Amino acid sequence: MRQDFFLGHSFHDLDDLNAQFEEWRTTIANPRVHATTQRIVDAHFAEERPHLLTLPARPYEAVLTVDLRISKDWMVAVSGNHYSVPDTTRRRIVEVQNHPAEVRIFEDGNLIAIHPVLEGKNQRRVNPSHRKPTPSARRAVQLPSSPADALVARRPMAFYDAVGRRLASASEARS
Repeated sequence: MRQDFFLGHSFHDLDDLNAQFEEWRTTIANPRVHATTQRIVDAHFAEERPHLLTLPARPYEAVLTVDLRISKDWMVAVSGNHYSVPDTTRRRIVEVQNHPAEVRIFEDGNLIAIHPVLEGKNQRRVNPSHRKPTPSARRAVQLPSSPADALVARRPMAFYDAVGRRLASASEARS
């Protein structure tokens, strides 16, 4: 088709291209004997037509599956964006399924992360459950506030200024 139809033709617009292609298809391409099958294309199609099945109502969901390396910050790069994996992931290489609406990440066949596909490039998506809390966050969660915390006196800044001056003068007196 590339050599037979497009070479030597010029088109004003898409409608003109479609009209010329339909003319070429019905008068030249399909009535000829196909070089590989040695059959007339129209006759072969007429023979196959009763055996063809209708397409499913739902479009086929193509899934791109690749093995990708996890970065040092527990992220996987997919189509220019970065998606988190749990920091408890044991392997450095994981299987990533790139679906039209979501990214699924598997370790040893087990699903470990699902993220919606990010629009654009150079974006990051971190699921908070994929990260261990930091030590300060753990302490804040583990230690309940005591009633004594509410009783700590609040002093004016002048008090701290006076303490600073007294400490400075005491240190000058010793030197």
